[in-house]
Amino acid sequence: MNGPTEFRIVLLGKTGDGRSSAGNTILGGTFFEVNSSPESSTHGCVIRRNTTRGRKVTVIDTPGFFDTHLSDEELVPEVARCISACSPGPHAFVIVLRAGRYTEQEMDVVSRISESFGEDAFRHALILFTYGDDAIDERVPTIQRFVEDSDGLQKLVQKCGGRVHVVDNMDWNESQHEYRSNSVQVEKLLSTIEMIVRWNGGRCYTNEMLEAVEKVKQEEAEKIRKEKGAMASDDEVAEEAMDHVSKCLLRVVGVTTGLLVGAFLGLAVGLTMGVDGGWFAALYTQG
Repeated sequence: MNGPTEFRIVLLGKTGDGRSSAGNTILGGTFFEVNSSPESSTHGCVIRRNTTRGRKVTVIDTPGFFDTHLSDEELVPEVARCISACSPGPHAFVIVLRAGRYTEQEMDVVSRISESFGEDAFRHALILFTYGDDAIDERVPTIQRFVEDSDGLQKLVQKCGGRVHVVDNMDWNESQHEYRSNSVQVEKLLSTIEMIVRWNGGRCYTNEMLEAVEKVKQEEAEKIRKEKGAMASDDEVAEEAMDHVSKCLLRVVGVTTGLLVGAFLGLAVGLTMGVDGGWFAALYTQG
């Protein structure tokens, strides 16, 4: 199989629209905690890994980056952890939306996503419609009509290169109907991600901040290996280095969720490592 041996996938979307369930479906097991109530869902960044179709897949379930009811105090540490976890960059951003429910809240989330992504990030993005734990009906063939009913959704789909998928997040692997089989749906989803990677020259999405984060993470990992020697496993070293970089990001004075997410998605903010190894915020406007 050509291309990278590992996929890093970042799930984005509003709390309650099925990100965690979609992560479980993609990884083929119970890896993320799923709560029936959006209010009771954890807002922390969660990273889980598994081998799917002979490829290592890392899924990063973000907190509700685009939720309006979460404060910067709650979100900033989780955004920092997400950035550290997926450096040098994700192979795909999977924007999770619940089909059949397009309220004012959903419209606001779609607008926020469209405004938050830089053009390079959209080259690595796709939309994943999910029904959560609702009973399946004959709505799947109407996804195109559902999108056509909203100008905002149409524009988002166009920005994502028309890449749209559906997963049901339920166990229909034995179903005779292809569109009801989540194993077939995941197969198609991963094939699209492979296509995205090929289309982008085999590269993951990255930017100056993510490259700087990866550099610091690798340097920290080397220090940890020297200190702990053979006693530390690769996973332990990676986790400790990731925590270190997350704390570095949090040292940025006056950082907000918008600033950090904007830097992550390649918008109007860059985070640059200073000569002394510390971090500072560099604001700039892209022309």
